[in-house]
Amino acid sequence: MKVKVVDYGVSEDPKKYYVTYKITDIDEESINKLKNRVEEELSYKSGELYLTAYFDKEFYPFGSEESKYRIEDFRSREEIEMWAYLVSILEDW
Repeated sequence: MKVKVVDYGVSEDPKKYYVTYKITDIDEESINKLKNRVEEELSYKSGELYLTAYFDKEFYPFGSEESKYRIEDFRSREEIEMWAYLVSILEDW
């Protein structure tokens, strides 16, 4: 399974901080497990799986000043953290 940050920002109405991840190299059985276990928003677009997580402002991973100067580091860290979270959900099934 691979996880990549494909979008992040603040929605306008209502104002929500979000990160969208594209999840690839995942089998159908694992997708079904995630559908039943994750609280975040899952969607299919063009046959690919996306997960959108919403954050309070104080927990938004791209909200700090440092993230603006080290965006690739923050993206990589966020991808690793989401991968670990999803793997833990699949293993607990």
